[in-house]
Parts: sequence; structure tokens; C-alpha cells
Amino acid sequence: MRCPNCNSLDTQVKDSRPTEDSSVIRRRRVCVACNFRFTTFERVQLRELTVIKRNGRRVPFDRDKLMRSVQISLRKRQVEPERVEKMVSTIVRELETGGEAEISSEVIGETVMEHLRTLDDVAYVRFASVYRNFREAKDFAEVLGELSGEEEARLAAIRK
Repeated sequence: MRCPNCNSLDTQVKDSRPTEDSSVIRRRRVCVACNFRFTTFERVQLRELTVIKRNGRRVPFDRDKLMRSVQISLRKRQVEPERVEKMVSTIVRELETGGEAEISSEVIGETVMEHLRTLDDVAYVRFASVYRNFREAKDFAEVLGELSGEEEARLAAIRK
């Protein structure tokens, strides 16, 4: 692992421990050259994924980019970071176990929207507005109508 301070490749692991859900290993490292301490995280990667963009371009899948877009949609929402991390890990696992090494950005977007819908309605609408490229207020109204229709159906089922 390269030291972020001096770029030396000579680093040592001082401590390793799993995160709460044991899906990530947290490692404390120290650079032998400059004595700088830093933390790395290690995750299981089942396969290398390639994203096929709408314009046909192919780019490597970036978990951090997915996390950033989810965090933007959740900005100023009261959602625990652990729940967000777990949701993103679940999405990545679904994509990796889907059987395809190349995944369209549409599939990724729809998968994220499914998960956001159960996590936070406001974040779902925010993400949908960017992903579906909303242009008018009626676009928001349609999505809000879907959400309120689902809520009414859920309440009706509970009353029965």
C-alpha cells in the first residue's frame, strides 16, 4: 500500500479489525519511511464490473461514485451512515452477483432507486429527479403520486 504522505511503498499493517457488519476490514497502517499513520479499508470484490453509459462509453464501476451520489440525495436527511453503507454494499453485491460483468447505467440507477425508496422518500425523489432528468414540476408530481399511492395501499393492507 502506497503512503499517502510520501508515496513510499514500504508500509506496515499495525492493526486489523472487521467493521460491525463484518463486510469490511479496517486496517491501521504506518509508513516505514516517514512514520505517517493512515487507515485503509478492504472489501470483497466478487468481479470486476464495467458500466455501460447511455452514450455507449464503457467505464470501470466505481463504488465511491455510487456512494457519493447516494449521499448527495440524502443530504440533510436524518439517515444513519451505517444504514447508507449497508444499502450501498447491498447494491454492489446485487450488481456483482447478477451474472454480468457489464452493466448499463440504467440498471444501476433503477437498483439504487429501489433501495432509496425503502430507505427515504425524499432521497428517492431527489435521486429520481437527477437520474430521470426531470424538466418540469409535473415530473415531480408523477413520482410523488406513485409514492402516495404506495403509501395508501400499504395503509389499506394494514387496516384489513
